[in-house]
Amino acid sequence: MSKVAQQFLDIDPWQVVETGFHPDRHQVAESIFATGNEFMGVRAYFEEGYSGEHLLGSYFNGIYEYEDVQPKPWPKGPIHTTHYMVNGIDWLFTRIACGDEDLDLARVRFSGFRRSLDLREGVYRREFTWAVKGGAKIRMLFERFTSMADPHLAYQRLTATADRDTDLTVEMGLDLGEPGSRRFWTEVKAAHLPDGAAIQGRLPRSGQRALAAMRLSASTLLDCEEVRRECYVGQRFQLVLPKGVAVTVDRQVVCRTERDTAVKDAAVWKAAMTELKDRRVLSYAAALVPHVAYWTRTWKDLDVTIDGDPANQQGVRFCIFQLHQTYHGVDPSLNVAAKGLTGQAYGGHTWWDTETYCLPFYLFNNPQAARNLLGYRYRTLANAIRRSASDDAVGARYPMSSIDGYEACGWWAHGDLEIHVSVAVAYGIWHYVHVTGERQYLVDEGLEMLLQISRFYASRGGWGQRTGEFGLYGVMGPDEFHMMVDNNCYTNVMVKKAFGWTLDAMKDVKRLDAKRYAAILKRVGLKPSEPKEWARMAAKMRVPQDRTSGVFEQHDGYFNYPHTDCAKIPPTEFPLYKYWSYFRIFRTDMIKQPDVLLLHFFFGGEYSLANKKANYDFYEPRCSHESSLSPGVHSILAAELGYHSKAFAYWGHAARLDLDDWNRNSNEGLHTTSMAAAWLNVVYGFGGMRSDGDRLSFAPSVPKAWKSFSFRVTYRGSVLQVAVGRKDATFTVVSGASVPITAFGKAVTATAAGVSVALPKGRVG
Repeated sequence: MSKVAQQFLDIDPWQVVETGFHPDRHQVAESIFATGNEFMGVRAYFEEGYSGEHLLGSYFNGIYEYEDVQPKPWPKGPIHTTHYMVNGIDWLFTRIACGDEDLDLARVRFSGFRRSLDLREGVYRREFTWAVKGGAKIRMLFERFTSMADPHLAYQRLTATADRDTDLTVEMGLDLGEPGSRRFWTEVKAAHLPDGAAIQGRLPRSGQRALAAMRLSASTLLDCEEVRRECYVGQRFQLVLPKGVAVTVDRQVVCRTERDTAVKDAAVWKAAMTELKDRRVLSYAAALVPHVAYWTRTWKDLDVTIDGDPANQQGVRFCIFQLHQTYHGVDPSLNVAAKGLTGQAYGGHTWWDTETYCLPFYLFNNPQAARNLLGYRYRTLANAIRRSASDDAVGARYPMSSIDGYEACGWWAHGDLEIHVSVAVAYGIWHYVHVTGERQYLVDEGLEMLLQISRFYASRGGWGQRTGEFGLYGVMGPDEFHMMVDNNCYTNVMVKKAFGWTLDAMKDVKRLDAKRYAAILKRVGLKPSEPKEWARMAAKMRVPQDRTSGVFEQHDGYFNYPHTDCAKIPPTEFPLYKYWSYFRIFRTDMIKQPDVLLLHFFFGGEYSLANKKANYDFYEPRCSHESSLSPGVHSILAAELGYHSKAFAYWGHAARLDLDDWNRNSNEGLHTTSMAAAWLNVVYGFGGMRSDGDRLSFAPSVPKAWKSFSFRVTYRGSVLQVAVGRKDATFTVVSGASVPITAFGKAVTATAAGVSVALPKGRVG
């Protein structure tokens, strides 16, 4: 792997810190220091304005606009209209001047710059000393957080301390204007309030609304002047700074959105005004208490501890923090966007990453959130069925990327060929039921989705004329560097399994609730011949493999592709999509991310160690790791195979992928869904956990640099702590009933007293 880290942040176990301003890394820092609470998120842009390169981003989850992407007429299949997350209301808008000098860190003299994101508290702070032209030196401190205790609330604090008596002119407002020349929002209503302001906007095509209302308070008297212009409302005031006295201004903000176009604008406004007056809209200091308490409770079970690897300790905690603040199951109509709420790249869309990478994180930390994620797919099932029709198929074809359940990917090679999303949903359903034991979910939602998913693949696939095998033709697999291929091995194997999961679920639901089972079959319109065909297709599924070596062929003909040595690609040519011709990428055996190897990860119990080794040794050097989803899985399998140095190298890549901007695109937003892979890397990789068997199994290994590590997983109502040292692993139930597990192939029971198992030879790096 020729990629290299670009470290510019301090190493700290519980904070992300930038000491000294790095203008060339500023947009990366805006992503890294972003804060959110599932409902809303803000990049770490300078609220006072910045004329240097930056990306102002203030987002509301699930709020999007439509846009035409293809001229008509256009071939049937590719979409004509897309949708994407847009910038919301800049509720942090602040402008500061001292005399005739505006505060702009691209233009003024300053020193002592430091910004930090405290992962224990969920608070972002930035400070520096402004050397004003007139001679005064003013220490500026900006703080903000988006409340985890009440997701509609957000807070900003400005503290200024001058070394001599001086005044500042400060303006704080609410801005609906989209950065740049394009404006998406139209103003519905704006008003000044006795101690603040409010504004409401509407998106023209989707009709969705957003509203923000703010209230100002300060440690000194504010004499405010109302400021008004199109799509903006604010308050301007003089801030008197006596020498050596810290003067504080707080802003409390209520944000609301409305996706239902039937709700009247006036009702949206009224609800926000009521909430702004309500006692729950606390002062900055008062609101910080439940917010910090939330994170304290959360870290109790989410934390991963590592002794001996401070850089990656910071990295994995950062990943857990960002993943959790992006989604923790508050709103079941939402999902995990690939960039979270840290940037507009990927349009705020949900991808197949949710069910394959993110779901295990929630399954073993927050099962209700995991169920909510699957519930999102159930609520959008009708849209998936409509999408299938555009492919001349029936059943449920879940979109490649989406917010509302309709296809948003206008890039036909991906949006129309990557048909493995539906089988990822099927895998998520199976994995959820398998881990939780909640077969009632199959009755409530799961079976109906599985039936429609199996129906889709049965109609989308076909029978080979020469082989007589069933397969999927004209597809793109998870690799994404080969388009319009036949019989992608991963897709075929997963579809084979989906057919089996569906047939098993039918038996389970019929046994659990015969009446509802009949109702589901009637609602789906299932023909008696369909399950029989699915069983036949599964039995005859084409699975390309070299029988001598045991290596599965990624797709028909892959073994004959010209070879590219990924290790010889210069780091300056990444990301490849930016520097290589799009079609050049498809002409060799280079792959973007794990494809075949995902099968060995998801279903490790079905493959021998020798087969895993043969496939890993073949595919690992052919992977460019262009995808952020790649290093974590490679590290997991390397740890299992005893490739300790590779496991540790890939682990560092996964844990600090955004902190060190490995892929050179963190400026566009964080790789939120791949952050789940960093958690997987500890739990499934070095922790050696597998969840595809009859019980949880563990086979930990310890990297050379580590003295010990620990993590917790929630399993069927119990919280299990796994603590691994260089000699043994201890499994302790910290709450709930005892948990039967397998450790290094030996059946043991984890209890409150704990059970220790010695690490076999070769498990320490």
